[in-house]
Amino acid sequence: MAAPPLLTLQGIALTFGGTPLLTGADLSLSPGDRTCLVGRNGSGKSTLLKVAAGLVEPDKGVRFLQPGTTVRYLAQEPDFSGHATTLSFVEAGMGPGDELYRARYLLESLGLTGEEDPSQLSGGESRRAALAQALAPEPDILLLDEPTNHLDLPAIEWLEAELKGSRSALVLISHDRRFLEALSRSTVWLDRGTTRRLEQGFSAFEGWRDQVFEEEERDRHKLDRKIAMEEDWLRYGVTARRKRNVKRLAGLHDLRRQAREHRGPVGAATLTVSETEASGALVVEARDAAKAYGERPIVRDLSMRIARRDRLGIVGANGTGKTTLVNLLTGRLPPDSGEVKVGANVTLNLLDQRRSALDPERTVADVLTGGGSDSVQVGGQSRHVIGYMKDFLFSPEQARTPVGVLSGGERNRLLLARALAEAGNLLVLDEPTNDLDLETLDLLQEMLGDYAGTLILVSHDRDFLDRVVDTVLVSEGEGRWVAYAGGYSDMVAQRGIGVQARGVVQTGRHDARQDAKETKEAGKPASARPAAKKRLGFNEQHELKTLPSRIAALEGNRGKLRAALDDPTLYARDPARFEAISRTLATTEADLAAAEERWLALEMLREELEG
Repeated sequence: MAAPPLLTLQGIALTFGGTPLLTGADLSLSPGDRTCLVGRNGSGKSTLLKVAAGLVEPDKGVRFLQPGTTVRYLAQEPDFSGHATTLSFVEAGMGPGDELYRARYLLESLGLTGEEDPSQLSGGESRRAALAQALAPEPDILLLDEPTNHLDLPAIEWLEAELKGSRSALVLISHDRRFLEALSRSTVWLDRGTTRRLEQGFSAFEGWRDQVFEEEERDRHKLDRKIAMEEDWLRYGVTARRKRNVKRLAGLHDLRRQAREHRGPVGAATLTVSETEASGALVVEARDAAKAYGERPIVRDLSMRIARRDRLGIVGANGTGKTTLVNLLTGRLPPDSGEVKVGANVTLNLLDQRRSALDPERTVADVLTGGGSDSVQVGGQSRHVIGYMKDFLFSPEQARTPVGVLSGGERNRLLLARALAEAGNLLVLDEPTNDLDLETLDLLQEMLGDYAGTLILVSHDRDFLDRVVDTVLVSEGEGRWVAYAGGYSDMVAQRGIGVQARGVVQTGRHDARQDAKETKEAGKPASARPAAKKRLGFNEQHELKTLPSRIAALEGNRGKLRAALDDPTLYARDPARFEAISRTLATTEADLAAAEERWLALEMLREELEG
């Protein structure tokens, strides 16, 4: 017999400022559920999640929570008042029976120490602390609104593994397709104020959504035809039997009302990019370029060429210097040594995802027009600012809205609108996917596919990288950057591993938990500690188990690289690629040797302990 739902929302209705946001939304969550909540920006996903968390009272509808069920909600703007450190903030959200070591474990896994002053945290650090507080008690229900925002790739993949091992029932809102596909088992679609449920994960959602829209379009077409037939009868039909005619006329009025009240799908953004005349064939060339800050190398011995229409993705953990690398490649920052040459007729078009260029006091229209005008130059043509705003899903009323009151998704769309209106042939996008809904991401992908210029993309979105770029430049640590052909998944296949965090890499939920327990035991007197076990520790067992597959992957990668170098014409055709493959081969062979030595050491230790 199936377990009763932990949480039920029925017929939830809510109106803000006279506009109905939710008109009949339902949500049911049972133990072990993994549900993704999807919908357009502004459809009310975050509001429905707050209703589920008990933070917002609906105008109508019922919220039922099983007695004793614990719920944790990822706050977008956490309240740190009364807490001197991030550790005390996380521990304050835990109950008497919770394991306190999880607070420090989660903070460290998310790149914090626990000693930070909450008043000095950046926006991204605040979100990480809030995520640690939500996860620490291991509640019955986890409600997570954009949990991957402000996380780098190692942290996203760590969080994915952490949630897979969690016993909590989950509701996820995210723009990260790969994240949703990996975690969801059911999908709730919030559309035009109501919800539909699909008992499959996100991977099946888009096909199902398109089918729903097609059925709606057929029904609308049938309604329009029926109205036309009734209007024709009204004009030319027989006038006898007045009562019957009056009834039929009333039916026509009812059909017209249905047509008026029908809410079609929310309009899609229309993305176009302004392009200037083509650049030269060579856009950027770097020769032994290096950049350091003090003793810390950011870029070291970088040699590469970026040609016209190349799609380059740059990935790495936070703090590896991705922004510095972009500034170096685009000529905005000189190298300490070596040379970076920007090709002829290259015009830079930059989207700064930090939103530092947006003045919160300026209006949306002023940001797009530069002020003093009602038109925007797009693709060499003048367009009225209201029409251009509509392309990016802004209403005419928002033209005079100050930037400071816009949501994160709206600010990102505004930045995108301004960047794409500026003429250029080298487009640099720094984290363009944050806060965008999935449909807008699809359109952005299509626009970039048609873009005739050159693209440099910095992103933590694995799916978007796979769809857009043809080369990935990844940080290998200590200022070394290596290029891999293909998207993010191709890079992982060639490299054997994904992007790793700076410093100590957390290898998994149980490893870090074991480390915390070992640290706790180390603080006890020797007499109080349990006797040492005559076997490998959990971390060592995990390494011994996984190293053979890693060694096999490295050997396969080494074989592919050697085969590429065996081409006698490679150096003459593309010296830069020959050098890049040679460097990658040297790194791969070094990694392979280290992995083989580690496996041998662990195997000898295992035999010694068991013997």
